[in-house]
Amino acid sequence: MRNDKFYRLAGSSLIVLTVLLVALPMAFATEPENWHFNGTVIEACSCPMFCSCYFNTEPALNHTEHGAEHFCKFTMAYNINEGHYGETDLTGVKFWLVGDLGASWKNGNTEWAVITFQPGTTDAQKTGVTTALSHIFPVKWKSFEVAEDAEIEWMATEDRAEARLAGGVNAHIILNKWQGMGGKTAEFRNIAYFAAPRNSGFKMMPNEIETWKVGDNAFTFKGTTGFMTTVDMTSDDLAM
Repeated sequence: MRNDKFYRLAGSSLIVLTVLLVALPMAFATEPENWHFNGTVIEACSCPMFCSCYFNTEPALNHTEHGAEHFCKFTMAYNINEGHYGETDLTGVKFWLVGDLGASWKNGNTEWAVITFQPGTTDAQKTGVTTALSHIFPVKWKSFEVAEDAEIEWMATEDRAEARLAGGVNAHIILNKWQGMGGKTAEFRNIAYFAAPRNSGFKMMPNEIETWKVGDNAFTFKGTTGFMTTVDMTSDDLAM
């Protein structure tokens, strides 16, 4: 299963997270023959439900104090269910990805992103995660920063999901389920998650709050897009 707009960006040569790889230690540059990433994400963004970015190369038009602007400011709290990077086990690693896709990524260019890992994550594990992300999100960021490690709290049930970064001091997400038929959480199926070939479906969970509190790019949104999904990709998928 492929999202055509993102896969076209990767067509002749994959656009990797160049700035990220430069920012990390040089030892991170060696990619092993095989890797596997299977992670569940608590995700929210600034777009109204449901995020138009999954159907277009332009985000929703958001109204700000400076007028109306196209942007998709997102927060993603990931928990890796299982995975590896060569001989390095990725199971249990948590990380937080926040950023802005910008006004348009038609040509594969996006604005900024910051990644934060939980304390205790090894350099090899960080390499494995960032390698997988460079293929799941085949775009080129104008700015990509690796923040200092911080505690990540990650909690999810069928009705509610919550994640905190540094106890909520740096970032916070709360999602509540959208009531579907039969009392179950509403879901989208057969919608691609960026360039990942597999996902479990999108559980619709509008955000109660999503906030990023660090630096000049801090933001807060309430009642906008939120969902959970499990994303799966391996190095073998790149040959398909």
